[in-house]
Amino acid sequence: MSVWRQPSQVWAVAFACVVAFMGIGLVDPILPAIAASLEASPVETEMLFTSYLLVTGLAMLITSWISSRIGAKATLLIGLALIVVFALLCALSGSVDAIIGFRAGWGLGNALFISTALATIVGAASGGSGSAIILYEAALGLGIAIGPLLGGILGEISWRGPFFGVVALMAVAFVAVLVLLQTPNEKRERVSLAAPFRALRIPSLAVLAVTALFYNIGFFVLLAFSPFPLGFGALGIGLTFFGWGVALAVTSVWVAPLLLRWMPRTTAMLIVLPLLAVDLVVAGLVVNDPGALVVCIVAGGLLLGIMNTILTESVMEATDLPRSVASSAYSAVRFLGGAAAPPIAALLWHAYGPTVPYLFAAASVVLAAVTILFGRRALARVDAREADAADEAASVLVGDAA
Repeated sequence: MSVWRQPSQVWAVAFACVVAFMGIGLVDPILPAIAASLEASPVETEMLFTSYLLVTGLAMLITSWISSRIGAKATLLIGLALIVVFALLCALSGSVDAIIGFRAGWGLGNALFISTALATIVGAASGGSGSAIILYEAALGLGIAIGPLLGGILGEISWRGPFFGVVALMAVAFVAVLVLLQTPNEKRERVSLAAPFRALRIPSLAVLAVTALFYNIGFFVLLAFSPFPLGFGALGIGLTFFGWGVALAVTSVWVAPLLLRWMPRTTAMLIVLPLLAVDLVVAGLVVNDPGALVVCIVAGGLLLGIMNTILTESVMEATDLPRSVASSAYSAVRFLGGAAAPPIAALLWHAYGPTVPYLFAAASVVLAAVTILFGRRALARVDAREADAADEAASVLVGDAA
C-alpha cells in the first residue's frame, strides 16, 4: 500500500502536524523585527524560542499520563485549542515579555499535540510503522519549510501577522481533527506519571535522548540564531529558511530511508553528525558573507532531515514501551537542548562575535556523535530492527515513485 493512501483521520492529524511544526520556524523571520519594534535585545528575543521549547519539553513528561486518561482525540483537541489561544495572545501583545510568556503557553499546547500525534498516526496509518513515520516526517518537514516562508510573507506586513496566521490555520486543524478523527475502539492503558522518568533509565532510550539533546543545540543555533547575522529583511529570512525546510523535508522523506537500506542506523548517525559539525564550523567561518551563510544553512537542512528521521525511527524501535511513553520521555530531553541553544548563542555572539555560536553548535553536535559512539552497544536493538523497517520504507517510496 502507498504511504500516501491513508484514512481521512490520518490526514486530519497530519495536517494539524504541519501547522504545529510551522510554529517552530514561524517567528524566525520576524525576530529582528520584534527586537526593533519592541526595543528588545537579541537575547530577550531568542527567549521566544526558549520559553516555547522549555515548556514543550517539560510538559512532554506528563502528556502520556494525560492522554492515557482522557484519550488521544481529547488530548489533541486541547493541545490545538491552547495553541490557538496563545498564538492569538502573542499577536495582541505589546511587549516582548508578554510574548515570551504566551509562547510558553503555546509550548504547552504543542507538547500535548505533538506527543500524541505521532502515536495516533502510527496507530491509524495504513502500511505499518515505517509508512507512518515517513508520513509524520513529511508533515514535520513541510511545516518547518512553510513556517518561515509564511512568517516572512506576513512579517513584511507586521510582526503580528505570522501569529494571526497560526491562529487561522490551527482553528482549521482543530475542526479537521474534531470532525474526522474517530477513536471508537481506543484502548486506554493508564500510564503513571513516573513512566517517562523510568523510561529514561533504559540504556537505549537514554543514549538516544542525550544524543538528541546535543544534536538539538546544533539544530536550533542554525535555526534561531542565523536570522541575526544574515542581516536580511523578514521575507529574505523567510525564503532562506524555506529553502532550509524544503531540504530537510526531502532528505527526511526520501534520502534517509534509502540510506538506511545500506547501513545500520548508528553507522548513518556517525556519518551524518560529523558532516553537520563541519557544516556548522564552515558557517561560523563565512558568517560575514550572507550568500555563503545561506548555502551552509540549506546544506545543514539536508543533514538535519536525515538525522530527524533516523532518530525518530530509532526511538520507536528502541524499547517495548508504549510509543507515547517512549516519545514523551525522549522529546522531553531533546527539547531542553533546543530551549538552551538560542539565548546561549546570542550571549556568545555579543561576547565573542558571530563565529563562536556556530563553533559552540558544532562542538555540541560532536558530543552527540561521541554519545552514539560510546553508547552503540546499548543500541544493538535499534540496529537489529533497522533492516526490515528501512527496506519497508524504501520499498514504499520506490513504489510511490514508479
